[in-house]
Amino acid sequence: MDEYTLLIAAANTATFVTGGAVAALAYRAFRRTGSAALRAVAIGFSVIVAGSIGGAIAHVGADNVALGVAIQSSCIAVGFTILLYSLYAETTTTTTTITLDRSGSGSGSESDLEFDSNASDPRSDSESE
Repeated sequence: MDEYTLLIAAANTATFVTGGAVAALAYRAFRRTGSAALRAVAIGFSVIVAGSIGGAIAHVGADNVALGVAIQSSCIAVGFTILLYSLYAETTTTTTTITLDRSGSGSGSESDLEFDSNASDPRSDSESE
């Protein structure tokens, strides 16, 4: 092992911890929303983290720095390609229709309201003041 082993181990550990946290949070958000873009973010960061682990194993286990760099660089390139895709992934807008009975008796005047789940709450500007 050479003089850069400690630095490489520290950088790979930081990549594993922070990248793993981002991937886990993106996956939780995907599970909650079903968004294909968030799934791609989780996969992209997971590939980057896997490359970091693979590179560390090649560096320390096989004592081959060049192989470790090649593995890590390849996985980073693939991971960032997936992240780029996530920025262009199509998102869908969900519209919910609610029918209100304004007469109170169950019959009479009804009105339909539509809410866009991606729209911001108009009250948020006035409540923050």
